[in-house]
Amino acid sequence: MVNRKSSRPALWSAVLLPLVLLLGCSRGEAPAEPVRAVKVITVSASGLQSRHEFSGEVKPRVESRLGFRVGGKITHRAAEIGQHVKAGTVLARLDPQDYRLAAEAARAQVAAASTNRDLAAADYKRFLALREQNFISGAELERRETALKAAQAQLDQAQAQLSSQGNQARYTNLVADVSGVVTAVEAEAGQVVAAGTPVVRIAADGARDVVFAVPEDRIATVRPGTPVNVRPWASETLLTGRIREVAASADPATRTYAVKVSLEGAAQPPLGATVTVLPQLAAAGDPQVIKIPTSALRQEGKGTAVWVLDRATMTVKSQTVQVATADGNDAVIASGLQPGMLVVAAGVHVLAPGQKVSIWQEKTSSVAPVATGQRPAPATGTAQAATVPAAR
Repeated sequence: MVNRKSSRPALWSAVLLPLVLLLGCSRGEAPAEPVRAVKVITVSASGLQSRHEFSGEVKPRVESRLGFRVGGKITHRAAEIGQHVKAGTVLARLDPQDYRLAAEAARAQVAAASTNRDLAAADYKRFLALREQNFISGAELERRETALKAAQAQLDQAQAQLSSQGNQARYTNLVADVSGVVTAVEAEAGQVVAAGTPVVRIAADGARDVVFAVPEDRIATVRPGTPVNVRPWASETLLTGRIREVAASADPATRTYAVKVSLEGAAQPPLGATVTVLPQLAAAGDPQVIKIPTSALRQEGKGTAVWVLDRATMTVKSQTVQVATADGNDAVIASGLQPGMLVVAAGVHVLAPGQKVSIWQEKTSSVAPVATGQRPAPATGTAQAATVPAAR
């Protein structure tokens, strides 16, 4: 016989043991998410603090590409890059032999035309005397006078041709028109060049310009006559100037506008120097914009967003914004925020929509430094007390 009384405790143990183990392994309730302390700022409109800076280059006001007025083979080049030349200095020469021969031919034509003119003048004088004695008709005298005028015209033509050929011979010397610095040499001795081909480039002495490029979104702030400060890259000295010229159209490759600044004063930076241009915009004309720290921005999908604090419920919500530009370490907001809003400025990566937060306030330790080697007890509160090093 089976003892029923002794089998009941074993049966209950077999049933209750799995239940106890199942209850012990069951997951308890998730702990409530802690209230995070965040640093917030109040959105307000203010002016831009940083100014636009542009990189520019010093260039001459007048720069000429000089070339021969006739074609030929270059036999000599005296100009070198960086050389300062005066007006009238011979920079290069062509082979003048052909032009000398042409001038000799023109001179011979002048001699022939002069002889024909003298002969026609003598005939006219002789026939004029015969007409006064009524030995010839008036028509015959008119023919002699016409021949004299034609001979004189041929002489004038030959003399003009001789003068032109003489100029052609003189044009075989390339002479500097103004005093300046040779900035480029584009042809060498032995090269055959056509008339007008650039051979030497000269930057004329005198006023210099600072040339820089301005993008389309800022061209409205740059106008002729606007004062600017120019700072050479290798110096801290500020030079003054005014915008002299603004390009009427954008460069087809860079889509920027070329702006020229005339420098004032006797101090002129060297040609080709790199400078920084700072336009002096009037403070009254500065626009009022909304700026927030860049630490408040976060990426949300393909856009940019910030956390906005609802003071009534002390919860945060996501707000999409559009960033226009940067002003120092701040981001200029084009849309999405209004003055008076509270925006989370730090810790944005640990927040979630609707999360409860508290406003973080910096707390300082009230524990005075001690002279012994013992460490002070930590202060109570949300912020940890600062540890004071032992005095030696």
